[in-house]
Amino acid sequence: MLKLFVSFYKPYIGLFVLDMVCTVLMAAVELVFPVATRYALNDLLPQGAFEAFFWLMAVLFVGYLFRAGLQYVVSYWGHTMGVFMETDMKRTLFSHMQKLPFSFYDKNRTGQLMSRVTSDLFEVVELAHHGPEDLLISLIELIGAIVIMWTLQWQVAVLLLVMVPVMFGFTLWRRKSMAKSSRAVKEKIGVINSDIESSISGARVAKAFANERYEVEKFERGNEQYRSARRSFYREMALFHSGMEFFSSLFQVAVIALGGYLILYDGMTVTDLLTFSLYVGTFIAPIRRLANFAEQYSVGMAGFKRFYELLNTAPEIDDKPDAVVLGEVKGEVAYDNVTFSYNDGEAVLENLSLAVPAGKTVALVGPSGGGKTTLCHLLPRFYEATKGRITLDGIDIRDVTLESLRKTVGIVQQEVLLFADTVRENIRYGRLDATDEEVEQAARMAEIHEDILQMPDGYDTFVGERGLRLSGGQKQRISIARIFLKNPAVLVLDEATSALDTVTEAKIQKSFERLSRDRTTLVIAHRLSTIRHADRIVYIDGDGIREQGSHEELMAQNGAYAALYNAIRD
Repeated sequence: MLKLFVSFYKPYIGLFVLDMVCTVLMAAVELVFPVATRYALNDLLPQGAFEAFFWLMAVLFVGYLFRAGLQYVVSYWGHTMGVFMETDMKRTLFSHMQKLPFSFYDKNRTGQLMSRVTSDLFEVVELAHHGPEDLLISLIELIGAIVIMWTLQWQVAVLLLVMVPVMFGFTLWRRKSMAKSSRAVKEKIGVINSDIESSISGARVAKAFANERYEVEKFERGNEQYRSARRSFYREMALFHSGMEFFSSLFQVAVIALGGYLILYDGMTVTDLLTFSLYVGTFIAPIRRLANFAEQYSVGMAGFKRFYELLNTAPEIDDKPDAVVLGEVKGEVAYDNVTFSYNDGEAVLENLSLAVPAGKTVALVGPSGGGKTTLCHLLPRFYEATKGRITLDGIDIRDVTLESLRKTVGIVQQEVLLFADTVRENIRYGRLDATDEEVEQAARMAEIHEDILQMPDGYDTFVGERGLRLSGGQKQRISIARIFLKNPAVLVLDEATSALDTVTEAKIQKSFERLSRDRTTLVIAHRLSTIRHADRIVYIDGDGIREQGSHEELMAQNGAYAALYNAIRD
């Protein structure tokens, strides 16, 4: 995990070195001030060397001006490096999430994943930027102060050295509790983000059922859990900081007490005690900074651990090392003794075999839960078959690249997802390099062109979140236009019209007929009237494929399909 963390510094090693050099110089300036003060009080002023004294003050002024410039470099370029690293981490994580299969998103809530990409990484990068410089400047100031104090008065230096391990022991002890509390807070943030995302997405459903009060109460429960976790974290933080304040004050009291004793017996001068007091400030500052680093480390690494865990989630479905790119595809699909189950549970499909000739339309019918959608999702490898194999033009789909396979298969589903963008860009999503003319041609083929022209801004009309500004039929036809633009060799229609009214369905059916012409097509339909003219109808239930044939053949058999057809018709 640490190796991965360090790897994000590599592209910006120049900025990192600049940051560290400026940090070292800042620490050096800080260490010089008490020594210069002692020299001025012990040597220059008693001898009346006022000119040298003011020259020394001028040098100190220039030194602190120089330090201010160094502080600017550290603050600006250090934070800039942090932003660069944050964007790299987000890119790495988002790219990895794009490779994860459907099963991953089945198990994880959107709000939790958003929290990992946003708030977690912000705290990680705060550690990446401030951590090394705080650690370096603290060590330099701490070691430098001890060395200088040792040369001035070793007895006082020994006292401070004895007290430092106690203070560090306290820091390490409380850090563990803070890290635990920080992880709990992050988990609660993820939960509440998920609830908010779910509630906002389902706002219309909540209003339809007059359940706004329930949603508020559900939010309040999550909010209360977050508040409790946050209070627990702040309690740990308060104990941490109050302990640090106590030790800081104790350092000053100990130095004054021992210094006063030594002055009493001529073992130390008042000027040396004043210098020591200044160095105690220099001594305590890095300890405070180290304590802050410990806090920052606990919070940042808690976030990075979650980032690391997500990044280490291996894609269950990936290209083989020798995977080939699909060339021109005829569209012959074959399922050969395919078995599949979700999460090692009961098999949804078991030893199922099905052949779909190129250019033919095969309809899948049967009760819900029979495995029809699962069968179709296995073809573009959204899920991986547990046993058996699926071939496309005789080639095992596991032997070809995922990109070329998924470009070959086009899916139109019942629930259409449109992005919060224009109509034009939603259609263009089918082929990102398509011209405006090709987009409009695809819209015409999907019989949505005239509707688009009637919209306020035509093809540049913003469709709203998830396409909420459009009707169901318009959204569906835009998704069909997207598939026309993609022009896949194999088409899957997954209950694509079941949520539409009869008139709209009739319009869209014409688009489907045009879309599936001379194209291998798998159709899942509950409205059996829409698939009567399919080349073959396959009846599937929990026991697998029960019947297959044309509509007329299956009706003549008077079996499961005929019973289903007659029940729906009645």
